[in-house]
Amino acid sequence: MDLRALIRLVPDFPRPGILFRDMTPLLQDPAGFRAAIEQLAAGTTGMGSLDYVVGIESRGFILGAALAQHLGLGFVPVRKPGKLPPPVLSQTYSLEYGQDQLQLHAHALRPGERVLIVDDVIATGGTAAATAQLVAQSGAEVGGFAFLIELAFLSGCKALPPGIPAHVVMVEESN
Repeated sequence: MDLRALIRLVPDFPRPGILFRDMTPLLQDPAGFRAAIEQLAAGTTGMGSLDYVVGIESRGFILGAALAQHLGLGFVPVRKPGKLPPPVLSQTYSLEYGQDQLQLHAHALRPGERVLIVDDVIATGGTAAATAQLVAQSGAEVGGFAFLIELAFLSGCKALPPGIPAHVVMVEESN
């Protein structure tokens, strides 16, 4: 199935110069959504035993929860500040225009547990790398990453911790 045909390209959103990848049409298509989850799952075979899928707010929640169900794993959300009740672990990271922060419930993961970090798009890699740092703060281990789309021209996979496998379903070479 051609998943690219189910991704709508929206120019100048959320600001001028950005070509936004809208996965809403993919989610609306039952066969396409199923194929996307199956392709994400197929990339986890070499990642060893996993305990949880960690989904990054907000589209990573949709893919991550469905993938966790498909793999028979639990799901843990990583949220923007103020969305989780305390206690939380926090990680600040740099954006091209400033800083942002992500949070993980402090008791969601335990030392020795292995997780798969999932998001819809990897661009510069800052969000995924910050999520990996949150997982490390909890004492858990990142077993791998999975992304629906990689914007390869932004080199985001290079920002991920070395030696941890990353699976990408679709690679976009240019904006």
